[in-house]
Amino acid sequence: MIDVGLQLDLALRLLVAAGLGGAIGAEREIHNHPAGIRTHMLVALGSGLFTVLSIFGFGLEGNGNPAVVDPTRIAAQIVSGIGFLGAGAILKDGVVIRGLTTAASLWATAAVGMAAGAGEYVLALVAGVIILVSLWPINALAERLHGSSQPEVQLRLSLTRVDALGEISAALARGKIEIGAIQTQRVGKNSYRADLAIRGRSTAAIAVVLEAIEDIDGVDIISTSQAD
Repeated sequence: MIDVGLQLDLALRLLVAAGLGGAIGAEREIHNHPAGIRTHMLVALGSGLFTVLSIFGFGLEGNGNPAVVDPTRIAAQIVSGIGFLGAGAILKDGVVIRGLTTAASLWATAAVGMAAGAGEYVLALVAGVIILVSLWPINALAERLHGSSQPEVQLRLSLTRVDALGEISAALARGKIEIGAIQTQRVGKNSYRADLAIRGRSTAAIAVVLEAIEDIDGVDIISTSQAD
């Protein structure tokens, strides 16, 4: 006979896991990172569900002669299995590496889901809050601490129209990225090359602007390199 109270408790665990994962993903979504609300929610929900199945899904509950099994055998694989998602979130574009923090947040979100699946609501909530603080306020503090270094990047672009330079300048201004020098050259019909030296408060800030530039119609990033 199904224990209704137990089933409701297990459903609550999955809801808590999905809710905390979605909250963490919302921060990534706001800052235009590759893994957002849906990805983090599914990671937390899947981790919670696997944990619940490890504990309750294989004869440990509901019969008088439970099977002798290790309740951690599925949940233990989550820690290593989540690595493939994290690796997919890490991208290298010239000297700029993107996605390290998102990969770490996916890994930590899996742990939040496991805690919720195990019924450790307080641990799951505290961990979720700590992850959010590390992604937002602490990230802002880190950018301030590293602001004095202001890394400079040499950026080479391919353009199909000259007026795209205005959109590029606007994107750099929105990201508070300084333009140290700019050179343009016509290389063919409706084909131009632009070399820019840009300086930002952090490589993360530059990476965000590069993503915005890539979305501009008629603009392709040929290469990025760290200035000497």
